[in-house]
Formats: sequence, structure tokens, C-alpha cells
Amino acid sequence: MAKIEFVEKTRGFVKETLKDAEGGHDWFHTHRVFLNAKLLGQSEDVDVLVVELASLLHDIADPKFHDGDETIGPRLAKDFLNSIAVDEKTIAHVVAIIKNMSFKNSLEKNDKKFTSKELEVVQDADRLDAIGAIGIARTFNYGGFKNRALYDPDVAPNLNMTKEDYKKSSAPTINHFYEKLLLLKDKMNTVTGKKIAKQRHQYMLDYLEQFYGEWNGKR
Repeated sequence: MAKIEFVEKTRGFVKETLKDAEGGHDWFHTHRVFLNAKLLGQSEDVDVLVVELASLLHDIADPKFHDGDETIGPRLAKDFLNSIAVDEKTIAHVVAIIKNMSFKNSLEKNDKKFTSKELEVVQDADRLDAIGAIGIARTFNYGGFKNRALYDPDVAPNLNMTKEDYKKSSAPTINHFYEKLLLLKDKMNTVTGKKIAKQRHQYMLDYLEQFYGEWNGKR
């Protein structure tokens, strides 16, 4: 099977699997990450097939919608890629990316983490969709999905979160900016990713300034 067929079959599988997913983690999110990954990969020496398959499958079963189970996504990805006869080396690389790319894993102190240029590209592509205008929309969409407060001045952001803290958090949505979104700019891997993130980061700072002004009756 040609590489383009692997990608098209994977696209169809993901689109069907995520058709009823929460709006911030649905097929459209995956498609944006796929497009981001293709853009970032143009400037990097990467295996394009690995990048495209990993970006399509990265959220096939997000743990937050599966009782925190981090094994389901990698297992579904592996089973699907095996079913369409992708080679074992590519499958292993894609699964390793899915296991290691999330922000919460960066909160763990572990010197033996998997790394690759392909991981860096897909990770940046996903993080770009978490910031800027769409990132803001996704954040409040998920906050509404979880019935969280928009903001509570009496609940301070936790700036020293562990992975478990992050997974269990039910803090107001605004706190998520400080606990994750505003940290992503300095965690980008690729030159192009860093450039795009800088602009989107500033957009979020401007948004927060406007938000607090309106909240306090000053705008």
C-alpha cells in the first residue's frame, strides 16, 4: 500500500472515531494539528509518514475522556496501523510519539523520555492548537463541558503542578492559562513553531488583559 493510502485510511478512521467527540478534541482539532504538523515538518528533517500518522492518531482516545487511562490511545493506534499493514518500525515510532507528547508528561521528572524530531514536530503542532484564538476557544469549550467556573479570584493558579495535580484539577478555566497555555511558548521545539507560538502567546496576554478589565468593570 502506498504511503498516501495509509494516510487516507487513517484520516477516515480518525474522522469516524471522533465524530461525537467534545468540540475541543474532535476531528477538527485533529485536522488542524495534522495541517500544523505538515507545515512544521517542511523545515525539519523528518519521516513525513510518521509525522502524518502520529498527528492524525495523537488524540484517538484522549485519557481525559477515558477515566485517565493513558493506554487506550496508543493501543487503538497500534491496532489500527497493524490492521492496514503499516510496517512495524513506523508503528513503534508513532505509538512512542502518542505516549510521550502530552503536556502533562512534561510535568514528570524522568530522564529516560523518548525523543525524536518527529515527536518534536507533532508536539509543537498540537501545542499550537492549544494557544492563540483557537486555543482560547478550546479552553472555554472544555471548561463548559466540565461545568467549571470561568474565573474565581479566590482560587489561585497552581504554578507547581505535578502530573497527578494536572489530571485531577477542577480549577476555574482562567487558571488553565497560567497552569499550561502561557507556558507552551517556551516549550516549543521547532524554529517555525517558536515563531508562530510567539504571536499566539501575545494574543492570549492581550485577551487576559481585556478579560480582567471587563471582569472588574473597567472596560
